[in-house]
Amino acid sequence: MNPFALRTIGNTGVEVTVLGCGTATVGDMRAEIPEAQSDLALEAAYASGIGYFDTAPWYGSGKSEHRIGRVLRTKPRGSYVLSTKIGRVFFRPSDPAVFERRGAGLPFELRFDYTRDGVLRSYEDSLQRLGITTVDALLIHDLDAGYHGNDAGITARLDELSEGGGYAALEELKRSGHIRAIGAGINVTGMIPRFLERFPLDFFLVAMPYTLLSQDALERELPLCQERGAGVVIGAPFASGILAKGPDASDATYGYRPPESPVVDKARRIEAVCRRHGVPLAAAALQFPLAHPSVASIIPGPNAVDQVRQNLAWMRHEIPAQLWSELKDERLIRQDSPTL
Repeated sequence: MNPFALRTIGNTGVEVTVLGCGTATVGDMRAEIPEAQSDLALEAAYASGIGYFDTAPWYGSGKSEHRIGRVLRTKPRGSYVLSTKIGRVFFRPSDPAVFERRGAGLPFELRFDYTRDGVLRSYEDSLQRLGITTVDALLIHDLDAGYHGNDAGITARLDELSEGGGYAALEELKRSGHIRAIGAGINVTGMIPRFLERFPLDFFLVAMPYTLLSQDALERELPLCQERGAGVVIGAPFASGILAKGPDASDATYGYRPPESPVVDKARRIEAVCRRHGVPLAAAALQFPLAHPSVASIIPGPNAVDQVRQNLAWMRHEIPAQLWSELKDERLIRQDSPTL
């Protein structure tokens, strides 16, 4: 598959390369990455022809935006598509001397805020961290139970978007030409219908519910996107690591946690099928989501030059149709999974 083929996100007119670049890992979300390594990885991604980059204030409490901005602001603005997110705003800690920062991220306190003021504050702060005066898309970030507790917490945040003016602010930014698309990042099933019953979103960034290991989003989420004309970008195509490192790697993760035995067993069985067809497990994982008609791009998160090169090689690896058929025959992927 050509990693630089262009697809349009939903009905937005925003064209992205099918292989994009996520930047959570260069925000030191999982491990501390030296500045020079981050710069080289991002430069390599851009130089290779990757034309879509996604970031967020959450990644390293602003560090990811600083790093991706340092690289991209030296490039012609029309040569790449850039998205970031809203929902969190960052502040100086009340007592910096005793503030315990999260991991290797920058030492700032966060507050969730999906209101008009929160959206506009987040947007302006992101532009300044990036050092770039425009972004192509803004996504509503992490509005789910993992961050907001029970259903009442989620509803309260959705109300901030509606009654609190957050979504109206996003629409104003789009209408005025400041951004070209409005999206939402989702980590679990159930949220796409809740968003679309309230807001005519342009696209969703789906992390985890649609991978080679799990196609839960085929039940309701992706058909609804097709029905409404909403585009899809796939985050975490390696299911947070296990499909890249392999099920038996000591540091493999699934859903950002150590994988449970049933997940490891399923990954091993998928890997065995891939081996029979001479296909790396990671190549199948990268290419699989792109068969769905709503999916415009996948955005793995390389944090080193060799990872950029490896992703490109996996994207170009030819995958026989028989591999997908065998995975379906062995009930390792859903029967209704679109395949290439």
